[in-house]
Amino acid sequence: MDRNTIIGLVMIFAIFIGFTIYNQPSKEELEKIQQRRDSLALVQMKRDSARIVMDQGNLQADKDQLISDQPTQAESSEMRDKLGRFANAGMGDDKEFIIENEVMKIRISKKGGKILNVRLKDYLTYDTLPLDLFNHNNPKFGYTFFSNSRIINTSDLYFEPFYTDKKWQDKDSLFITEDDSLRFAMRLYTSNGDSLINKNQYIEYVYTLYGDTYMMKYDMNLVGMNKVIDPVNKIDLIWETDLRRQERSIENERNEATIYYKYSKDEVDYLTETKDLEESLVTSLKWLSFKTKFFVASLIAESAFTNANVKTYTNEGITEEHYLKTLSAQIGVPFLNQPEQNFAMNFYFGPNKYNTLRKFHLDLERQVPLGWSFFLMAWINIYAVIPVFDWLGGYGWNYGIVILILTILLKIVLFPIAYKTYKSSAKMKVLKPEVEELGKKFPKPEDAMKKQQATMALYKKAGVNPMAGCVPMLLQFPILIAMFRFFPSSIELRQQSFLWANDLSSYDSILNLPFEIPFYGAHVSLFTLLMTISTIFYTKLNNDMMGSTNQMPGMKTMMYLMPIMFLGMFNNFASGLSYYYLLANLLTFAQMYLIRKTIDETKIHQQIQENKKKPVKVSKFQERLEAMAKQKGYNPNAAKKK
Repeated sequence: MDRNTIIGLVMIFAIFIGFTIYNQPSKEELEKIQQRRDSLALVQMKRDSARIVMDQGNLQADKDQLISDQPTQAESSEMRDKLGRFANAGMGDDKEFIIENEVMKIRISKKGGKILNVRLKDYLTYDTLPLDLFNHNNPKFGYTFFSNSRIINTSDLYFEPFYTDKKWQDKDSLFITEDDSLRFAMRLYTSNGDSLINKNQYIEYVYTLYGDTYMMKYDMNLVGMNKVIDPVNKIDLIWETDLRRQERSIENERNEATIYYKYSKDEVDYLTETKDLEESLVTSLKWLSFKTKFFVASLIAESAFTNANVKTYTNEGITEEHYLKTLSAQIGVPFLNQPEQNFAMNFYFGPNKYNTLRKFHLDLERQVPLGWSFFLMAWINIYAVIPVFDWLGGYGWNYGIVILILTILLKIVLFPIAYKTYKSSAKMKVLKPEVEELGKKFPKPEDAMKKQQATMALYKKAGVNPMAGCVPMLLQFPILIAMFRFFPSSIELRQQSFLWANDLSSYDSILNLPFEIPFYGAHVSLFTLLMTISTIFYTKLNNDMMGSTNQMPGMKTMMYLMPIMFLGMFNNFASGLSYYYLLANLLTFAQMYLIRKTIDETKIHQQIQENKKKPVKVSKFQERLEAMAKQKGYNPNAAKKK
C-alpha cells in the first residue's frame, strides 16, 4: 500500500467521524426523544391493561351466561318433581333445523322436536307472499302420557338432533333434489336419578324426506319407554294449529276450513265447515287432515290410530287479521309397553288437488269437494270434467280459454237434449191460442180443476207431452250442479287471471264499494253481473218459446227473481264459475237461434192438427184400470156417455 492510499483512507475515516459527531443530537433533543418513548410505552401499557380488563369481563360474562343457563338447585328440584325422568329436557334452546326438497321447506324446532312451519315453494298467498301452511310461534304437536303418575307432554320438552346419515352431521340445513332422500331424527332422552342423560331410553321422531313429493315419512320410535311410561294401551298425540289466511276472500276460505278424517274400514267424513264443532271418534282411523280451501296437512297411519277427538273453533282472543280458524285433534296412538316400539306414519303437506291426492290410493282426494254426496255429480266431475279440463290445460292456454272450450264441448254433447227441449217448446207455443181459449171457457176460480183437465185432454189429443221439455232440463241439472262444485274447488284456477279477473278461483271486482250491501257484499263482480243479465234474457226468451200463460203467475215472477238472488249469491263466488254460466247462457242463445232456423212451426201445427183427428190411444195402465172397473160392474164408457 503506498503513501497516497494510506492518506486517503485516513481522510475518509476522519470525515466519517466528523460527520457522526456533527449530527449527534444535543442533550435537549435526547431528553425529548426519551420523553416520547416513555409516552408511547405508557399508552401501550394502558391499551394492554384495557384489553386484559375487557377479556376478563368477557370471560366473566360468559361465565355468568353459562351459570344463568343452568337451572338453579331450586329449579332443578322443581323440574324433577314436575317432569321426573324428563327433567333434563325441561330447559333448552329453540334452535331450528331445516329439511328441504324441491317442493317444500320444513322448519323443525328442538323444542318439541316438532314441525314449526311448512312452506310450499310452488305457491304464493293472495298477496304474493310465500305460502306457509303453519305460521305460528308455538304450534302444538306432541305426545301426552303418564310417567310415574306425572303428566308429560313432549311438545314442551327439548329434543336433540340425531343424524342417521353422517353426511349431514352437525348441519342445520339439509336439502335434497330429484330422486334423493334424507333421514333426520330428533330424540328426547330421559335422565337418571343423578341427572345424567340416559341414551338408552328415548322418544324419537324420524323424518324421511324425498326429493320431489309432498309426502314425507314420519316414524315415532319408543326405546326403553316401557320402563318410563306408565302401562296403558295408548298414548295421545295432541295436534293443534291456527290456520292463516291464504286466499283473497277470507270469508270463503274460513267457510271451507275444517278437519277431514277417514275411518279404517269406512268412508271419509268431516266436520261441518260453517260452525264450530267438536266430535269424539271412537273407532280406529286411517288418517286425519287439517284442510283449508286449497291446501291440506294430513297425518296418515300405516296401520291405524285407535281413536280421536276433533274440534274446530274460532279463537276470539286472536286479533291477527290473517287468522282463519283453530283446528285441534287428540289422536290415540297404540302403546304396546315393549322395550322397543315403532309406529309408522306419513305426513302429506300440499295442494288439495284431485289427481295429486288420488295417486296415493288413500281416499285423500275425497277432500276435494266434487259433489260426493250425489254420485252422479261426482262421476261427471271425475270421469268427464276433470280429464277434459286437464287435457285442455296441458296445452298451456289461458284458463279463460280452457273454460270457453270446455263449455263449447259440453254444449255439443248436450245438443240433442237441447234440440228436443226446443222442439217441445215449439209445440207448446203452437197450442198456446187453444190453451188461452180454454182459459176463457173456464174463467171462474172454482173451475180451475175443469180447466186443468181440459188442458191435459187437449195436450193428449194433440200428441204433446208438457213434460217433454222438463225432462231434458232435469238431465242437464246434474251437470250444472257438478260445475257449481268443480270451479270453486279447482286449484288449477288459483291465481290464474283472465280479462279483468285477477284470480279465477276467487271473485272479480271492478268496483269496491265504501259500504257493504246485505246479501251482496262490498264490491261489484262484473262476471256475476253479466251472468245475471244473460240469465234474465234467457228466462224471458224461454217463456216466450214455451208459450206460457197466466195459469201460474207466481211461478213466472219467481223465475225472474231467481237470477236476482243469484246476483247476491255469486258475487262472492269464484269468478270462473260465473264466467262459465255466462258462457253457457251465451252459447244457449246461439243454439236456440240455430235450432229455430231448422224447425218449421207451420209443419208442427199441421202435425198437431192431424194428431187431433186420430183416435186417442189408451195406455196399458188405463186399460187395466178399465178392466178392473168392469169386473166390479162399472162401465167407464157408459159413464162418459152420461
